[in-house]
Amino acid sequence: MKIIIQLVVAGLAVIISSYLLPGVSVDNFFIAIIIAVLLSLLNVTIKPLLILLTIPITLLTLGLFLLVINAFIILLAAEIMPGFEVNGFWWALFFSLILSIINSLLGVNLLEKD
Repeated sequence: MKIIIQLVVAGLAVIISSYLLPGVSVDNFFIAIIIAVLLSLLNVTIKPLLILLTIPITLLTLGLFLLVINAFIILLAAEIMPGFEVNGFWWALFFSLILSIINSLLGVNLLEKD
C-alpha cells in the first residue's frame, strides 16, 4: 500500500511541476504516474552509469554537472513516453529542480502523518 501511495504522490508531483512550467506538458494523471515510474527506473539504471562516465567533469564543476545528467534523464523519458513533452534542455533542467522540490515537500508531509 505504501508503494501505491508513493506512486500517486510522485504522479501528483509530476502534474504540479508540469502546470508550473509552460515548456513541459503531461496529458493526464495516468501518464504522470507512468512518468514517475519511468524516471525512477532510469535513475536506478542509467543515471549511475552516466555519473561513473562523467566523474572528471562532475568533479571539475563541483557536482553541478549532475544537474545536466538529471535534465538528460528527463529528456530521455520524454522521448520514450508519448504524452509527456519537454521543449528543450532548459525546461528539462527546471522541471528536474521543481520536481525534486515538490517531491521533498510532499514526502515530508507524508512522513509527518505516519
